[in-house]
Amino acid sequence: TRLSALSSETTTGVKRNPNLAKLGAGYLFPEIGRRRREHQEKNPDAKIISLGIGDTTEPIPKVITDALQGAAAGLNTKEGYSGYGAEQGMGGLREKLADRFYGGLGIGSDEVFVSDGSKCDISRMLMLFGADTSIAVQDPAYPAYVDSSVIMGATGTLNEETSQYKNIVYMDCLKENGFFPDLSKVGKTDLIFFCNPNNPTGACASREQLQALVDFAKRNGSIIVYDAAYAIYIEDGSPKSIYEIEGADECCIETCSFSKYAGFTGVRLGWTVVPNKLKFSDGTPVNRDWNRIMTTCFNGASNIVQAGGLACVTDDGFDAMMGLVTYYKENCKLIRECFTEMGFEVYGGVNAPYVWVGFEGRPSWDVFAEILEKCDLVTTPGSGFGPSGEGFVRVSAFGNRADVEEAIMRLKDVYGK
Repeated sequence: TRLSALSSETTTGVKRNPNLAKLGAGYLFPEIGRRRREHQEKNPDAKIISLGIGDTTEPIPKVITDALQGAAAGLNTKEGYSGYGAEQGMGGLREKLADRFYGGLGIGSDEVFVSDGSKCDISRMLMLFGADTSIAVQDPAYPAYVDSSVIMGATGTLNEETSQYKNIVYMDCLKENGFFPDLSKVGKTDLIFFCNPNNPTGACASREQLQALVDFAKRNGSIIVYDAAYAIYIEDGSPKSIYEIEGADECCIETCSFSKYAGFTGVRLGWTVVPNKLKFSDGTPVNRDWNRIMTTCFNGASNIVQAGGLACVTDDGFDAMMGLVTYYKENCKLIRECFTEMGFEVYGGVNAPYVWVGFEGRPSWDVFAEILEKCDLVTTPGSGFGPSGEGFVRVSAFGNRADVEEAIMRLKDVYGK
């Protein structure tokens, strides 16, 4: 026992990364998972429904799983076996992605880099740009933009009073401004992280708003990191790619993923577009340095998974993906109607799979806890996405229809009176 006590106190001489020490509370979604487990332990018979984390629930379409299975089986044959592939992705998949999602927009296959998902690419982008980079983010926003920036050393410390990090420009996206930032109040930064349709608010920027954003970036010499993870959900004719906007290929990187398109949250496949026209201040093509980052830090997405990606972008595969999207959008409609009928402020849920519900005057984590306690239902507290999310909860449409209908019944029992 004495030896084990001594060994438990033993440390190395290596200092902890001070940037990790800057991080505030635990990353949002593991914290939600912890609270869910705690609630389940206290209420072992409760049937908890999750409309929180935004994980897909419905089976991947057969036309896509057939391709995955075929590629896996092929590895057992001399003809079908393959080892390391190109770090940038299979040539055929890069071409098909360029054609399917950027046809007519001037994006070539050499500008499309296949990866294991947008979240991973966002962190690699911080490596690309380095610690001496100023950053702007939407507020509220997907927390990976801020947390990755903190870890990379691009920010100052956390201000506990405002829940904001020094050296980050927070672009307020509020109901008063239609969840699109007032760019006249935004300072100049090197990078602008912009998710559209937005996670968590579900707001979708118009063509005019996106043109204003691109013009703003070009005036300031900034680069926009445009997260289009939910673009396939847009139904009102708004741009689905930033490259539909004039000048965007000179100031924008776009990242996207099959996670919410084809149910690949566990399969893992995404892509990032880095146009050849995009250059650093010294004239170096960003594409060239991104290629170096990818070939240094990444061995390429799984060859099996890329075969599934190829199936996704066929006509049959794309139609099947749209079937999934339609299913989740129908969930969204039910959730929106539920909260609207109960008299809540409701935003999003039309061009995005998230419904943003206002509980004015109440802390988001308190509302999260109350809904979990009274409805056995997991949502996501709006303040977890930034201080401008306070007073809201995000309700995800990613769920089985029966679970969504049951969740609505429980919500109406508690809040519909």
